[in-house]
Amino acid sequence: MFIDPSSGTSAGRARDRRFGPQLRIGASALILLAAIAAACIVMVPAGEATVITRFGNPVRVVTQPGLAWKLPAPFESSIPIDLRLRTTSTGLMDVGTRDGLRVLMQAYVAWQVPSDPQRVRQFLRSVRNQPDEAARQLRSFVFAQLHIISSNFELSDLVNLDPQKVRLDAFEQQLRDQIAPRMLQVYGIDIRQVGIERMTLPDETLAATVDRMRAERETEAEKRTAEGRRQAAAIRADADRNGREVVAQAREQAAHTEADAEQAAARIYAKAYQSDPGLYTTLRSLDALGQMMGRNASVVLGTDAAPFRVLVDGPTGLNSAPAAKTGP
Repeated sequence: MFIDPSSGTSAGRARDRRFGPQLRIGASALILLAAIAAACIVMVPAGEATVITRFGNPVRVVTQPGLAWKLPAPFESSIPIDLRLRTTSTGLMDVGTRDGLRVLMQAYVAWQVPSDPQRVRQFLRSVRNQPDEAARQLRSFVFAQLHIISSNFELSDLVNLDPQKVRLDAFEQQLRDQIAPRMLQVYGIDIRQVGIERMTLPDETLAATVDRMRAERETEAEKRTAEGRRQAAAIRADADRNGREVVAQAREQAAHTEADAEQAAARIYAKAYQSDPGLYTTLRSLDALGQMMGRNASVVLGTDAAPFRVLVDGPTGLNSAPAAKTGP
């Protein structure tokens, strides 16, 4: 262990008496300066703004995150303002539609204090930096506007089976257009989004809605049934017309074919008669017999009656041909 031999001497004690107070004063000054510097530094976190007040009067607003300077208390003080996005809900409220029906509706609002120094000061003055009070005022204003705007819409505009007829977006847009300017002007609050969170119907409104939907479905069903019947009648009429046209064309073609066949048969008969009249007469008689009598028919006639005479006399042409040859 090292011991300074001069520490116990009179010279060492004199030096301690001379420099000791200066060291203590310097240390105290450093501590005081550090305390003053700490009192003058303001830390601004992200998502917040800091209002610097001088004797309670706002003098400037710091919105950039980082370090800021101010005079130490009691000259100046800092008030943090939350700039983050907040939401609030109105709860279920009974409102009326234009057609006199009741709807239970719950709306939500997303809002925040904008990073504008003027709006920050306005928010601080209007609600004394109390977000809960701002949310309460906002809910009251939304409640009043819901009653006004719902009277401009019918229930079918809000609840409908046809998505094309639902005007819920227009309802929410009108609600936002009515709320946003007022809240920005009075409270310095920026309304970011307004929407209908929940919507239900009381018992009497639900029954009326079901009846209306049933009537709409029945009307639509009758309309589609009538349209189907009209189309079916048109199809049947077209089919009947087409059928008649096809039958007429077939009959016309059959008549032409039959006429051509008769003409061809007549030409054949004429050629056969010119070749051998007796044979022609015999064949025609046999054809007549075939048309007159069926397969199981029995007919008793005299043999001298035509066309049975040909069965006894034979072909006329055959009997007359030798006589013609022996004549010369």
